Amino acid sequence: MKRIKLTLLSAMAALALAPAVSSAAVIGFLGNFDVINDTGKEAHGFEIDLEGLHSSDITDTFGGPGRGFPTGRGFGVGSVERYGSPTITEYSSGGIFGTKVVYQGLFNGTAWDYGTPSGSFITPGDNCWSGGGLGYNASTPCDHFGVGVRKNATKTTYSWLTETAPNSGVLSNGVVNLPAPVWNVIPAVPPPVGQPPAPPVVAAVIQAPAPIQPPDAEPQWGAAIWVKVFTTELEKAPELEDLIGGNALLNNLNTETEWQLLQKDPGDPLSGVLESGYGAPVGPNAGSILRRYEFYKFGGLYDSVDNHAILVGNDSNPGLGDVGTYLGAQNGAANLVAVPAAVPEPETWAMMLAGLGAVFGISRKRRHGEC
Repeated sequence: MKRIKLTLLSAMAALALAPAVSSAAVIGFLGNFDVINDTGKEAHGFEIDLEGLHSSDITDTFGGPGRGFPTGRGFGVGSVERYGSPTITEYSSGGIFGTKVVYQGLFNGTAWDYGTPSGSFITPGDNCWSGGGLGYNASTPCDHFGVGVRKNATKTTYSWLTETAPNSGVLSNGVVNLPAPVWNVIPAVPPPVGQPPAPPVVAAVIQAPAPIQPPDAEPQWGAAIWVKVFTTELEKAPELEDLIGGNALLNNLNTETEWQLLQKDPGDPLSGVLESGYGAPVGPNAGSILRRYEFYKFGGLYDSVDNHAILVGNDSNPGLGDVGTYLGAQNGAANLVAVPAAVPEPETWAMMLAGLGAVFGISRKRRHGEC
């Protein structure tokens, strides 16, 4: 009986003195990106449609209030980008709900105060704003936007806002071929009893634009885009304003994907998808997983019947003329937080103490019987 008593006491002591081990959980996602206006029309705003999210799921916006940057409009002191702070508006229609983050110029009845001209422009990926260092001004055909969220949107749509008619003041949504990464956190397999939990796998998925199917025509492939992917782990969880050029947190990015062509085949729902990070769990000290995506148009020829890209090289090694103009870049992060391992509930401790009391009672009775 002494052996049983000592074993139980040893187990309780070991549990009480055992160091706390932890796993990791995602506490939010960040996206900061440059986007080129290649619509052929001057835009007077930009819309980020986050389907499935409420406004309370939005943690911050690039250029928004309280984020460490001024929120003024234009290109002078007190502005971050030409449109200033965005509006955040929830919507609900036909059972679908979401939140729109909208950057927009002001129309005075005859003209707009600001607009983004259409054109071609190559940046390091985070310089189309007043602090970007590339001379961002009224003639720069790109802008920088960003949003932080608590969870993934079920669907993210970007749109340049262009006028339906010159000086009408009425804006409509134009197509933007700049995918947003969808983050996926895969918990680790539970470890053996007594072993610390393993870190999760934090992966990301991007998809090529969906094809636009004209009526009475051969099924069409979607727009083809090239992507490069860079990644790193950070020991701290960055804020939205950290994901910009010149920040030291972006200095140690490693190439994950040199080149990959993405194009949606209407006959294959799994086509046009690039998955990153599924191979290995995050490091034990990771506070954030950061990925940077650079996007380029396909510069070659498309098939005249079904619109599939005709490559000179192949889909991971472009040939001469395969890579076209720059579309923009995404700096995205999945922020993690350490989750302490579970400790016994008060009820569990009570049961253990009751069991220990029973052991002492039995031991005392046996000692009295022996006398």
